[in-house]
Amino acid sequence: MTDVEEYENLIPRRIVEELDKYIVGQKEAKRMVAIALRNRWRRQRLPDDLKDEVLPKNIIMMGPTGVGKTEISRRLAKLSGAPFIKVEASKFTEVGYVGRDVESMVRDLAELSVNMVKAQHNTSVKEKAARHAEDRLLDLLLPPPSRGVPTGVYSDSKESEPAPSDSYSKSREKLRQQLREGKLDKRSVELDLPDKSTPPIGVISNVGMEDLEMNLRDMLGNMMPGKKKRRRVKVPEALNLLNQEEAAKLIDMDEVVSDAVRRVENSGIIFLDEIDKIASREKGQGPDISREGVQRDLLPIVEGSTINTKYGMIKTDHILFIAAGAFHTAKPSDLIPELQGRFPIRVELNSLGKDEFVRILTEPKNSLKKQYVGLLATEGVELDLTDDAIEAIAETAVQVNERDENIGARRLFTILERLLDELSFAAPELEDKKVVVDAKYVAERMGPVVKDGDLSRYIL
Repeated sequence: MTDVEEYENLIPRRIVEELDKYIVGQKEAKRMVAIALRNRWRRQRLPDDLKDEVLPKNIIMMGPTGVGKTEISRRLAKLSGAPFIKVEASKFTEVGYVGRDVESMVRDLAELSVNMVKAQHNTSVKEKAARHAEDRLLDLLLPPPSRGVPTGVYSDSKESEPAPSDSYSKSREKLRQQLREGKLDKRSVELDLPDKSTPPIGVISNVGMEDLEMNLRDMLGNMMPGKKKRRRVKVPEALNLLNQEEAAKLIDMDEVVSDAVRRVENSGIIFLDEIDKIASREKGQGPDISREGVQRDLLPIVEGSTINTKYGMIKTDHILFIAAGAFHTAKPSDLIPELQGRFPIRVELNSLGKDEFVRILTEPKNSLKKQYVGLLATEGVELDLTDDAIEAIAETAVQVNERDENIGARRLFTILERLLDELSFAAPELEDKKVVVDAKYVAERMGPVVKDGDLSRYIL
C-alpha cells in the first residue's frame, strides 16, 4: 500500500473526529495536527520535482503537563499507521557531555518501524507458518517411519522410496486432532533452538554507546555461525517457537527493511517532549552552553540530513517533528533562531478544569470510568460510578491541582486508584457483587486526604 492510499480517507475533519473519541477539548491543536497529516497525502500527489521541495510543517505545542500533548501525537500516529517515537529533549546532550546523541532517536524510530512492518508481514504468512509448525511438531511427537529401500532392492532414485503406511498416516491425523483439541498440552518435546546468549561487549565511548554496542553485537552475530541449544519444552510453547521460526523463514527481510525505511522517511513522527528545557534563556556558561549545544545538534536532523543506521542510510527531510513543552519559564523565542524557523506552527493547549475532567472520566472510548468498570467486571463485580461521584472526583482533582502542582488529567489516575484501592483488593472475595460509588463514598474516602495538605502531596 502506498502512502497516498494510506492517507486517502484521512481528511482533516475525519482526523479531528477520530481524535475527539479519545481526547477532550484542545480543538486548535487537533486542527493543526490534522492539517499536518493531510499535507503528507498532498505532498505524495505532487510531481516528483516538486515533491521533495515540500517540507513538513513541524509543530510546537505549548501547555502544562497532563493536557493531552503526547496523547494527541500518539493517537495521530496510530490513526495513520505511522512509525512514532517519543523522546525527551532534556535526555540528549551535545557531543562531549555524558548522555545520548540526538541521532539515536532516528535509529530508534527505524527499529520501531522494522518491527511494525515485520508484524504486518507475520500476519500475512500466519496461516502458512502455522501449518508448517504443526507438521514439524507432529514429526517430533510421531517420527515418520524410515524411508530406507526394502532389503534386497537397489535403487539410486528417490521415487522408489515407499510412502508412509496407512497406519502411520491415520495415527498422524489422530495426533493432529488431539493437538488441536489441546489434549497434548501436558506433553513435552525437545527442540534445538538458537542460543541467544552472547558474551558481554564493552564499549568505551563518550556518546552513542548503546548504539555502537548494538551494532557490534549484530556484526559479530552475522560473522559467527549460530549455535543451537537443546531445550525440553511443553507442546504449546514448542508450537509457538516453531511458529516463530517458520514465519521468519517465510518473510523476506530485505523487503521488510526497505518498506520500513520508506515509512520512516515519508511517514515517521518524532515527538520531542520537554523542548522548553533545552531553551537557552541567557548567554553564559555551564548548563546554558549545553542546552544550546543540544539545539545545534538537533538542528540538522530537523532541517533534513542523512543518518546512518543498521538498516542503511535514512533521510530525515520529511519526518514530522512535533515538539512540546510547558514553557513556564521559557518561551519558543528562547530557542536558537534556526530551530525556531523549523517549527512554523505554534499552538497553545488550554488548561483543564472541572468540566473537562468530568468529560475525560466519561466521554472518550477509553474513558477512566469504562476502564475501571471493565477491570472489576472480570471479577464479577458490577461497579456503578454515579454522576454525582464523577462530579466529586473531578472537583477533588481541581482542588489538589490548584493547591499542589498542576499535573492536569494525570491527577484523575491517582485519585481513582486511591478511591478504589480497597474495592480492588477485596473484589474476588466480595459477597455482594454490586457496588455503588456515589458522592458520599468519595467524600468518605477522599475527604481526610484532601484536607491534609501534607498527606495529599505524597498520596495524590
